[in-house]
Amino acid sequence: MEPKIKQVDSMAANRIHNGFYGQDIISVSQFDRARLDYILGVGNEMKILVERFGSADLLQGKILANLFYEPSTRTSSSFMAAMLRLGGQVIPINNVQYSSVTKGESLPDTVRTLESYADIIVIRHPEVGSAATAAHYASKPVINAGDGVGEHPTQALLDLYTIVEALGEVGGLKVAMVGDLKFGRTVHSLTKLLVNYPVEFTFVSPEILRMPKDVLDVVAASGHRYEEREDVHEIIGDVDVLYVTRVQKERFTDLAEYDMVKDRYVVDPELMSRAKERMIIMHPLPRVNEISYAVDNDPRAAYFRQMRNGMYIRMALLAAVLGKA
Repeated sequence: MEPKIKQVDSMAANRIHNGFYGQDIISVSQFDRARLDYILGVGNEMKILVERFGSADLLQGKILANLFYEPSTRTSSSFMAAMLRLGGQVIPINNVQYSSVTKGESLPDTVRTLESYADIIVIRHPEVGSAATAAHYASKPVINAGDGVGEHPTQALLDLYTIVEALGEVGGLKVAMVGDLKFGRTVHSLTKLLVNYPVEFTFVSPEILRMPKDVLDVVAASGHRYEEREDVHEIIGDVDVLYVTRVQKERFTDLAEYDMVKDRYVVDPELMSRAKERMIIMHPLPRVNEISYAVDNDPRAAYFRQMRNGMYIRMALLAAVLGKA
């Protein structure tokens, strides 16, 4: 269902609708090629803006409520930095234990409270579907910054931007996703986003961490080829994008299972010696042991560039949703 247009300001009728204005950003299913091209283009403009001028006043007078029910470094900080770079301000709620949530306040009531003070709400929550719930009750736009093991659409957008920036195109690439594919919301969203392009997928994981069936069904329904493997060494020489994920201890109810798979995949110089000269390694971070620090200086290591690109893409989304892109 198309997200509804929400209250942004009284001048809405006089603005050009860019496909994002006043909308919630909840799922990658909202994005077709035209919208992707648009937001990647605006993201590139934001990168140039920051590099040349540092900041702008596009969102002066606007306020972002940053509502995080789960720990976050990059997503939370980059949304705040994005708003500040554009001249807006932020209400940071990065630890709900110091909010009325500890008194039993419901998500709908928290959202209704924050929209009284802010123009847009960014939410991370441990439950799948929580962002959609927040959007249902909010009259202001809501952006999903991760809902449990569900989706992370803004991460998928910055991942796509990083691939284009590094390799110049998406079509024809072979993309391998490695590690925790069961609980990894970043790979769920990126996979669903990449079906907009002619790519080939390889999903590498232990049996207990395989990509969920609903994600594989999206890939199959779109006519894309994919294969599932357990050994990254068997595919490393063929891939253009190696997307590595952390095995998430916090998602396991049985820690014995976690111990069995936590160090299953490690990207090190020996593995990279088998990779193509022109390819990239990506990781949504944080990493634990899955990428050796010895790989950080490899020119194919794109994960810190990926992290930086998050601010540009989130600047683009904030400006587009608030009608200033």
